[in-house]
Amino acid sequence: MGLESAFPHFTWNLWLDIFRMFQYDFMRNAFLAGTALSIVSGLVGYYVIVRHQAFAGEALSDVAFTGAMGGAVLGFSPLAGTIVLTIAGSVAMGSFSQRIGERDIAIGTVLAWVLGLGVLFLTLFTTHTGGSSGFSGVTALFGSILSISNTQTIVIVIVAALVGLTTLIIARPLLFASLDPDVAAARGIPVRLLGLVFMVLLAVTVAEAMQAVGALLVFALLLLPAATAHRLAMRPFTGLALAVVFALVLTWVGLMIGFYSGLPSSVCISLLAFAGYVAVVGSIALWQRLIIRRRGKYRNAHPAENALQ
Repeated sequence: MGLESAFPHFTWNLWLDIFRMFQYDFMRNAFLAGTALSIVSGLVGYYVIVRHQAFAGEALSDVAFTGAMGGAVLGFSPLAGTIVLTIAGSVAMGSFSQRIGERDIAIGTVLAWVLGLGVLFLTLFTTHTGGSSGFSGVTALFGSILSISNTQTIVIVIVAALVGLTTLIIARPLLFASLDPDVAAARGIPVRLLGLVFMVLLAVTVAEAMQAVGALLVFALLLLPAATAHRLAMRPFTGLALAVVFALVLTWVGLMIGFYSGLPSSVCISLLAFAGYVAVVGSIALWQRLIIRRRGKYRNAHPAENALQ
């Protein structure tokens, strides 16, 4: 029996297609894990945008790759290696400085060392183990959400719940410290401690999301839904909610497209996130141009009123 007959085809009957898709255990695990990861990625990703720490998120995805390969080389769980190294890297990045310029230098320093270590682990893994454990560099780079086991799904849901709850608990002081750290410090808010806690939350989120979309594409799930929400919402907590909603929709649609098309689900999620962000930015730019043109036409048509202003 060929692959074409192994899975049902897309029929445009949405409810029937969803019912057929959830008949498979791996799809139920993928949707459950993807939902948990999307919620926490939306929450943490929005603060990454507000705090201007996109470079830190990208750097931690590379740290996560190194941790996964290190865990595979040393003979223990790649997920454990990912979490341990990303937390260590986040603490190192957050401890050097709270200023954006100096922080970027610190992140670049850590990133250069971690990338070299990642190349070493990848070389050792391919030459000595040959990927015999079922884990591979391709899995670390691009993720494999459809191969997540029941145990991994439970771990992802529990960790995501802890990270999401912690983020919501510190949401208000973290927002204050992100928007105006000097005033927040004067009000007695522990700005530096909040920064370190947030970096740890970001590290755990990256380590968890890496299983779904991989080290190369985790940046898309973490930042693009949040960046899209940030462009649309004027109020911070509205933007926070929109970031979660966008991440959920992108993940669900990406999983469904991947299931019925045979394309990697991680790639589908990332491409949808990119397309959504471009569409929103383009629509906003077009709307602003239309408003400027209308104002120009009004001024030309009513010169007397403009002279009185």
